[in-house]
Amino acid sequence: MENKEGLTGLRNAVALCAVGAEKTASNEIKKLGMTIVDSGYGRVRFRTDTAGLYRALIGLRTADRILLEAGSFPAKNFDDLYKGTHTIRWEELVQARLGLKVVKVRCNRSQLMAETSIQSVVHKAAAQRLCAPPGGGGVGDLERLPETGAAAEVRVYIEKDIVSLLLDVTGDPLFKRGYRLEGGIAPLRETTAAALLLLAGWKRKYPLYDPFCGSGTILAEALVYAWDMAPGLGRDFSIGNLLIADNAIKEAVRNEFYSRINFERTIRIAGSDSDAASVTLAMSNLRRVGDIAERRRLQKNLQPDTASELPVLPEIQTLPMHKASSCWRNSNRQQDDERGFIVTNPPYGKRLGDPRESERIYGEMAALSRNFPGWKLAVITDHPGFESFFGRKADACREINNGPTPSYFYQYEML
Repeated sequence: MENKEGLTGLRNAVALCAVGAEKTASNEIKKLGMTIVDSGYGRVRFRTDTAGLYRALIGLRTADRILLEAGSFPAKNFDDLYKGTHTIRWEELVQARLGLKVVKVRCNRSQLMAETSIQSVVHKAAAQRLCAPPGGGGVGDLERLPETGAAAEVRVYIEKDIVSLLLDVTGDPLFKRGYRLEGGIAPLRETTAAALLLLAGWKRKYPLYDPFCGSGTILAEALVYAWDMAPGLGRDFSIGNLLIADNAIKEAVRNEFYSRINFERTIRIAGSDSDAASVTLAMSNLRRVGDIAERRRLQKNLQPDTASELPVLPEIQTLPMHKASSCWRNSNRQQDDERGFIVTNPPYGKRLGDPRESERIYGEMAALSRNFPGWKLAVITDHPGFESFFGRKADACREINNGPTPSYFYQYEML
């Protein structure tokens, strides 16, 4: 679907993110040139146009989903809710043949609290507007609205009697980048991994190591960041099913992001895992990152002039954590013991099925202080007692969610 006019003017949009990553998501949105309206528990609201929506969808590293605000209005009862919803010009956003589904309702400090009833009223009002005769704006025949197949998804947020109706433009959540076909047991979300790297303060000029790399999510997100590669280049979005879609704008934004990819930077990213199968899986995921990044050249049927133009992937070894070391052979095959960052996701008690096993591993992580002297350490785990088993109090700790799992992010300024 293509709309030559696109989304005229500016609208509010909302980026959903992990609780604890709101500031990081806000900073990303600002860097993409958009204005922050406000932020709250796991969400950031901002102003944007069609191009900005595509930039957010393709370029944000820490957002899980982007929603477009179809409309906002006060409502203290169901009559207000119906009238406000029916007033929104849904026909300029959604094709009637696409269908409409209210997928989520959230209420806070409002007189309207019956979520199932709210869902029913919003669906009825929007559907009748969509099915009304063109230009009439009246009540339409609901039988004209398909009940099966693809549907535009709407979320309802009511805060202090103010209703916000948000239209999903994302589709599959943004942590599904397209490079990871398998993730191993209880994998770290890509968006959470990206947030950890940014919260830890890692910059591409510093070495990075993950001694529990698993399927390689932290390494992959570090690589995407180091290449200045937009994380959403390997997938598409549900905005393409809506009337506001604009293929010309989408391709212009994609090409802009592709033009920024830089393979020439020195990449000092490495990792290890004690499980050989995980290392094999991690390397496969990293190769897919490289494949997505190379599409610009592949689409133009160009060949690299020199070997240096080919993407260099991080090195991963099959090693137990206590044998990992800051001295590894980097991509230039030169010894490197510069101080850097360890960012890692050690096995959770819930992942292992035995909290005592994870506590034993946390105690063994003291070896990192000997093998990575002077490095910074950033750890995410679901265990609130990590510090006591590791043997040192963290310099900073914050709560952050990895999907539905409440977790803790511990930071040590120097090992």
